[in-house]
Amino acid sequence: MYSERMDQPTDHGEGPPPGSFNPMSRIEFERLFGGRVLAWIGGLATLLGLVFLMRSAVDSSWFTEEVRALLAAVGSLLLLGSGVWLHERKRHLELGRLLVAVTIPGLYATTVVATQTYDLISPVLGLEAAALIGLAGVAIAVRWSSMLVGSVGILGALAAPIFVGTASEGGSIAFVAVALAAGVGVLLWQRWDWLALGAFAVSVPQLVAWIGASGFISLEGEADPSQPVPLVLAVLVGFWVLYAAAAFGYELRSRGKEGLPVSSWLLLLCSSVFVVGAGAVVIGADSALALDAWVFGFAAAHLLLGGAAIRFGVHREIGSLLTGGGIGLAAFGVANAFDGPTVVAVWAAVAVALAYLSTRVDASPTPTLSDASRLLLAACGFLGLALAHVLIVEAPPTAIAEGVADLGSSLVAIASCAIAALACWHFGRRVDRRVATAAGFVGAIGFVYLGSVLIIDAIGADEAGDAREIGQAWLSAFWAAMGLGAVIVGMARRSVNVRLGGLALLALVIGKVWTYDLAELEELPRALSFVALGLLLLVSAFAYQRFKPEKGEETDVREPQASV
Repeated sequence: MYSERMDQPTDHGEGPPPGSFNPMSRIEFERLFGGRVLAWIGGLATLLGLVFLMRSAVDSSWFTEEVRALLAAVGSLLLLGSGVWLHERKRHLELGRLLVAVTIPGLYATTVVATQTYDLISPVLGLEAAALIGLAGVAIAVRWSSMLVGSVGILGALAAPIFVGTASEGGSIAFVAVALAAGVGVLLWQRWDWLALGAFAVSVPQLVAWIGASGFISLEGEADPSQPVPLVLAVLVGFWVLYAAAAFGYELRSRGKEGLPVSSWLLLLCSSVFVVGAGAVVIGADSALALDAWVFGFAAAHLLLGGAAIRFGVHREIGSLLTGGGIGLAAFGVANAFDGPTVVAVWAAVAVALAYLSTRVDASPTPTLSDASRLLLAACGFLGLALAHVLIVEAPPTAIAEGVADLGSSLVAIASCAIAALACWHFGRRVDRRVATAAGFVGAIGFVYLGSVLIIDAIGADEAGDAREIGQAWLSAFWAAMGLGAVIVGMARRSVNVRLGGLALLALVIGKVWTYDLAELEELPRALSFVALGLLLLVSAFAYQRFKPEKGEETDVREPQASV
């Protein structure tokens, strides 16, 4: 009775258990293969057959050029009409959409051949014909709500200047702008998010071709622009507005009720990077002030739009994305405008600001943990940039052996990173404990590194940059004292992580003294290293003997009880 009951199917609408294999039934397979796969193969075969037939007709000179183009156009239009008839009258939806989707490229190809190969019509007329084809495809796509047909129509219309060979002309870029604006309207209406990325990918090469044809890109020497710089920058800004509208338009209509799709994030990121980079190429490296104004102006636009989106409750994710993009552009603008510890200090300040903003997101009436996590990760990203700049430029790892070129700049840069890391730890505890713990360790290491550089540069290196052995002895003593201090602080605050960090530093200095100091230092510095290490280790052992951890103690520094 039990097994018989278990084998009976239920009628409660429950699917198979998670992880179980649910093979496709024979009927479903026949419908998929016979209704869709065969239709796709047949449609593509028909399109390729027409292409091969036209090629054979050209090679054999069966007809004149005018007759060939006319036959191709008539045949494509008949197939287009057949697809519409099958879809509208006979309700063969899949077959009708497929015929239309493979016929529109045929019409584009006919236009290209008539314009580029046979010179039967002018490029301007060919561009207009391609626009009509794209318009017809978009109209059909909207009526049928078919993204397949819409992608062929919209992307084909955007690529029309490439088809007819006018991509680098001034009028064609205006055509692309109009086609993009019309396509954005359709994309927002139908919410074809990923198709917006396709529109970006098709339009950007034409923008690059137009900028190159205008004389701003030259591989042979000095560029000779034929267009005024303000006009080109205005065109770039206009295209960025269209890209931003494609990315955010639908979400702005929903007033924050729906989440932001990944395609919107990618589109804004790619479009902002492209427009800022293209503008920098147009302005040129010789105009440093104009280049800084361009970057900072774009950053200010992002910040203003993002702040308005958050302040007026338009859409929280859009506001966060625009604000983060503005902060990033401003940070890289600072890197372009300044150098040295100033760049590090600004990047560190940005990291602190983002970490603080992550706590404000959680304090909002509708908290979104993902927003706070993104801001905290962005803060860690800027902190990483600052640290990389310090370790490459201001104080590379060789500084603890040879000193640095400019002690003041190095100390400012290291201190900026260490303070920023501790600020990220302080604010990040309320968002992501693991990320905050990592930032805390980075901050502690930063202060130890700062003291190490100061010791080596002040007393551990001579004027020629050679390491003084007495400096290495002091460095060993400093590391041991910092490790002991961390152990004692960890005991006092009942923090496992702080104690483990102190023990790790003590282990490091033990390895240094018993390897480098023992082999490389002279008698007196070596003796000082061992004496200092031995005394501090004895104090550490005594402290551990007196320390009595509480039962079940395994937490980090206690979380603050007050709300943000």
